[in-house]
Amino acid sequence: MPPTNKSVTVTEPEVQHARMNKPHVSHGFRKRHQSGERTVENILKPLDLTDDHYIKVMDLMHGDIIKGLTPETHQKANIKCFPTYVRTVPDGTESGDFLALDLGGTNFRVLLINLNGQEVKMESKIFLIPQHIMVGSGAQLFDHIADCIFKFMVDHKLQERHLPLGFTFSFPCRQEGLDKAILTTWTKGFKCEGVEGNDIVKLLHDAIERRGDMHNVKCLAVINDTVGALMSCAHSDRSCAVGLILGTGTNACYIENLSEVKTWDGDFREPKQVVLINTEWGAFGNDGCLDFILTDFDRSIDKHSINPGKQIYEKMISGMYMGEIARLAIERLRKHNLLFEGEGSYHLATRGRFYTKYVSEIEGDNVDGFKVTKQIFDELDLSTHNEQDCRLVRHVCSLVSKRAAYLASAGIACLLNKMNRKEVTVGVDGSLYRFHPFFHDLMFEKTRQLTRPDISFKLMLSHDGSGKGAALVAAVANRLLEERRQEVEEDSVKSVKSANSKSE
Repeated sequence: MPPTNKSVTVTEPEVQHARMNKPHVSHGFRKRHQSGERTVENILKPLDLTDDHYIKVMDLMHGDIIKGLTPETHQKANIKCFPTYVRTVPDGTESGDFLALDLGGTNFRVLLINLNGQEVKMESKIFLIPQHIMVGSGAQLFDHIADCIFKFMVDHKLQERHLPLGFTFSFPCRQEGLDKAILTTWTKGFKCEGVEGNDIVKLLHDAIERRGDMHNVKCLAVINDTVGALMSCAHSDRSCAVGLILGTGTNACYIENLSEVKTWDGDFREPKQVVLINTEWGAFGNDGCLDFILTDFDRSIDKHSINPGKQIYEKMISGMYMGEIARLAIERLRKHNLLFEGEGSYHLATRGRFYTKYVSEIEGDNVDGFKVTKQIFDELDLSTHNEQDCRLVRHVCSLVSKRAAYLASAGIACLLNKMNRKEVTVGVDGSLYRFHPFFHDLMFEKTRQLTRPDISFKLMLSHDGSGKGAALVAAVANRLLEERRQEVEEDSVKSVKSANSKSE
């Protein structure tokens, strides 16, 4: 299915139009399943949360954010709220060539980015991270990354150039400086030994040094993809103050006043008394506070995941899990003879085989014929199906998507209400948000409902935040380094002149 074009802003009437035109379960479906309707309702009702549920989620999240920002409770907080040491958004004067790295899943990207005011030119190459490296040693992983960087530099004849580098590393980290980030826990299927508890930038520099042929490459900043999304959008929209990822995983960052960040151990002398906070909100609910909305499907996914008991909020929202939630619900309906006349298949019974892209494709399908839906059924070897089955599977997918979108909206509304800025742009990136036909509209609708009425916001699609955003942070860091170097030189010249005048 081709990507859906999304406008930067969706107005209330447009949301109402999208909602009215969204296909619902027809009366035909209800009539056909009248005898089993109570069973259908009982099976699917736990996925259909109420407004009170979402308001409670918001309140719980706010409390956990406060815990994350407070030294005494930070360790126990699920939402860690790590300061990123990024203190300002781009001012539009950034220029030059920069390398950017993007690691957030099975694909690793190396990018060459040229900044010239608002003009941005990018060249990139994608390298695969093999499964054995994802679960091997940390040295293997970073040696592989260094090899990829070198191949890219050779291809673009960059070996002799001094290039500042920004690294988007999209895993939970505790930042101890702009160029120092300690991995707290692996997610997304990675389990490399010797990385958790260590500095990502040092591991990268060690791997580069082991090669011995890339002395001109230096990492100035390490960020995650949420910061990248925010910085990328802020390059053209200075009101951007929230970065959100809705893809394989989910996370958010936002701009916080230093007075609220009790864990801050950095410089208070900067003119702008703010810092970007990486919430790491995917771990929200790890302490059981979200058990009141967990379904049997969620518990099954958590039990069979690589990290049981962790990333609970993420497992209810992100693209890595949505397809499996839908599969479990569909399978339960099938076992109760409410789908496919009770006939299943090996694929439908296999964990992870109902992909999240199926959810998007089924919801975007034309209800006159359900051509795409039937193709998916064929891929799953489901030979017994009719139009009512198509409608019920579509309904399951829409419930799973709506819950995910609304839970993400509760998180965004919590951040907007906490910041209390009158105008905020939310930069959003990730495959789930980009490709799902209704996610944007659902999020706008629910975020508007949960946000204070005096706060104006818009959702803005971030274009390549993981690449462009990393380069922008490196560019800002490089600019500040140059300014400080110049200040030191000027002070040195003044000292020499002062000494000479005294000696005369």
